[in-house]
Amino acid sequence: MSVPGSMKVGPFTSKVLVKKRYLAIYLFLIWATLFTVQFEVWLYWNFLSNDFLYLLIFLPLLLFVLYLSIGISSMIYSKIILTLVNLIHAPQEGTFLRHPSDKDYCYWSLRNTIKKWPVWVAHTFPFPFLDNLCFKFFGVKTKYSNSLFEGWVDTELIEFGKNVIVGQASIIQSSVIIGNLLIIRKTIINDNVQIGAHSIVMPGTMIGRNSILAANSVTTVGQVLDEGWIYLGVPATKYKENHFYEDGLEDMIESPIEDIEKLRERYEQLYIKRHDKDLSLIEKIQTLKEVKEREKERLREGAKTSS
Repeated sequence: MSVPGSMKVGPFTSKVLVKKRYLAIYLFLIWATLFTVQFEVWLYWNFLSNDFLYLLIFLPLLLFVLYLSIGISSMIYSKIILTLVNLIHAPQEGTFLRHPSDKDYCYWSLRNTIKKWPVWVAHTFPFPFLDNLCFKFFGVKTKYSNSLFEGWVDTELIEFGKNVIVGQASIIQSSVIIGNLLIIRKTIINDNVQIGAHSIVMPGTMIGRNSILAANSVTTVGQVLDEGWIYLGVPATKYKENHFYEDGLEDMIESPIEDIEKLRERYEQLYIKRHDKDLSLIEKIQTLKEVKEREKERLREGAKTSS
């Protein structure tokens, strides 16, 4: 089954191009990568084999190696240029004006332009390890145990723990454009976190260990998701505690249970029941007020940090 264009997932870079002259670097990276591969083919033909039949027999393997070479060489060239650019102006967190006169906005666009070619090559490679290697090349802290390839994942200022699962078409961001502002914040996703399909993790989000962000949910900029909870909604709010990582899970549902109806009731009691279901109306109102106050305080702290 074919995959729609909107579902072609993997690491991504922004398509914002502040200045057209950045395209010169992009084209240079493509030329340098293809020139390297061309040189490898020349070496192969002149020193390893000048037999056309021999070349045809090993052509599939040769193409695979050449494509792998394109991916790795593009990362190396991009990393060299990116290191030089970062020596001039290193990435930093903050809220910046979306205007060509803003230095941080221009360098953010330049960094994305430099990474675009190797990111595309890595994602079109048939094995996902090249995606992971690409993340690591550009400073994303991740483990090979993570499954990040079903969603769009930004390529800087992101930290992943181990055993992280990103659902299909989800978006993990460390930068976002809102109106005339560019917001850049480090995003941290800890161990054993699961992010449901079509969810959005905004810049600055910190998700605690053993937590779940349900499908079609959205965090806010700088939101902190507590350890061991399931969050859902827009914006994401606490739904219930996550028991799926606790020891003795089988004993908790009293397995085996022959009565399917009793098993369903037990499951709902443990995993579906909202954490605030048994609260009185006054307690629910008080909890809502506390949530709003925390959100106001978070926004005030964010405004102070930006200024």
